[in-house]
Amino acid sequence: MKISDLENKIGIKFHKEDLLKESLTHRSYINEKPNWRLAHNERLEYLGDAVLELAVTEKLFHKFPKEAEGKLTVLRAALVNYQMLAKVAGEINLKDFIFMSKGESKDNGKARDVILANAIEALIGAIYLDQGFSAAGHFVNTFIVKHLESILENESYKDSKSRLQEITQDKLKVTPTYKVLDETGPAHDRIFRVGVYFDKELAAEGSGTSKQEAEIEAAKQALENLE
Repeated sequence: MKISDLENKIGIKFHKEDLLKESLTHRSYINEKPNWRLAHNERLEYLGDAVLELAVTEKLFHKFPKEAEGKLTVLRAALVNYQMLAKVAGEINLKDFIFMSKGESKDNGKARDVILANAIEALIGAIYLDQGFSAAGHFVNTFIVKHLESILENESYKDSKSRLQEITQDKLKVTPTYKVLDETGPAHDRIFRVGVYFDKELAAEGSGTSKQEAEIEAAKQALENLE
């Protein structure tokens, strides 16, 4: 794939092509090819994260003039989380253009989604530096904010724990509770296994690298079981 193919996909012709290439350079690629003349994309990712958040915030602020800050915050979170950004990356086939090591390119799990999401943020940072906030905002609206309608329709802006609590209180007249069932791994790399209970009944389990992540996974599993 030529870099110009990506420019055609996103409708942006870069003035400084090196900015685009840098936004697509994963740290692992430089470890494998130390003579690569560009930096990895983590600084651009840092910048793009801020630009993305401002662009989405501005769009939501004007689109929903009567909504409270809390609702706008959860809508923004649903648009800028790594799962959504990885989905957007898939829609423009961004993985075909990312410079990464052979090992990283074979990963198809969460790690790959995080790489794709970070690359989207880096790309937004590169657009901002190359052509300003207007162009970056246009990219965000075209490829990310377009998912707002489906988020509102299926209420995916509500996190799994909130949705589970609404359903169980409405249908079962109980409030779910969470309990850590197990902790494994060294202190710097713990894995938590959490159970979600309806009264005293274990409804589902979930695992994660933090208690919060494990609780969310348990809630997702409980929702699937209820459905």
